[in-house]
Amino acid sequence: MSPKTQTGDAPGARQAPRGAAPAADVIHNIGYRHYDGPRLGRAYARRSLFSQSLRGAYGLGRSAKSKVLPMLLVGVMCLPAGIIVAVAVATKADELPVEYTRYAIILQAVIGLFVAAQAPQSVSRDLRFKTVPLYFSRPIETTDYVVAKFAAMASAIFLLTATPVLILYVGALLGKLDFVDQTKGFAQGMLSVALLSLLFAGIGLVIAALTPRRGFGVAAVIAVLTISYGAVSVMQGIADEQGEIGAIEWIGLFSPITLIDGIGSAFLGATSAAPGQFGPDAAVGVVYLLVYAVLVAGAYGLLVRRYRKVGL
Repeated sequence: MSPKTQTGDAPGARQAPRGAAPAADVIHNIGYRHYDGPRLGRAYARRSLFSQSLRGAYGLGRSAKSKVLPMLLVGVMCLPAGIIVAVAVATKADELPVEYTRYAIILQAVIGLFVAAQAPQSVSRDLRFKTVPLYFSRPIETTDYVVAKFAAMASAIFLLTATPVLILYVGALLGKLDFVDQTKGFAQGMLSVALLSLLFAGIGLVIAALTPRRGFGVAAVIAVLTISYGAVSVMQGIADEQGEIGAIEWIGLFSPITLIDGIGSAFLGATSAAPGQFGPDAAVGVVYLLVYAVLVAGAYGLLVRRYRKVGL
């Protein structure tokens, strides 16, 4: 084999004489090829990141162990809906025993556990293995990454919460309940879980993005969602016992799940889960909507700010 082939020099390159030091301007062909294919750009990168993150929330494309918890939680969310439908059909009830807007509120602990498990999975690994700068070395910006992750997490929560609502609706129609009433309740229930999904996704991702350690992220999300709900419930109970009915609706502003419950009772015709069912009226409901908008927009802003730092 010739020296030219051994060194991998490009055709036409000058060869150094035997025994002489190699020239500084020798060109070596190391096999790189120019890419002439299509450039898919930022939109494709966002869609790919969204799809990957959404699939990852349910363990798809990952190990079998990663699928156990999310699929188990889906089953826990859907099983009571199936039982409710079966009982309503068997007893020929005139209406479902649980409102569409109340179902997610009742099972909020399951939703919180799902968020606590999957929000850190979505963002903590990128921080831990320092892959975020690699994302931003491509034609993708900080806002693209945040939008894709936020949308994927919200979509995953929506699938978890909307599926049992759909089961209730289909069961109600099979049980020949009033179509108009059930369709209206179903639409209100879907809007309620959509609002819940956005809020819980924002809170979960902000907390999880603060630490690269997934365990800390899981514990922090559970603590924020659980402690806030527990504290608000206790304070509302005390206010109810002392006859301070007007304070109950204002206290509900300080917990994500009671915030969603208040919006539902003010605008979606839902029965409030607050003590004595004293939910906010439309006037106070506007304040609930403002607080909700501030929390969602604030979560997005904090995520963008966070990833502008870690993406350097």
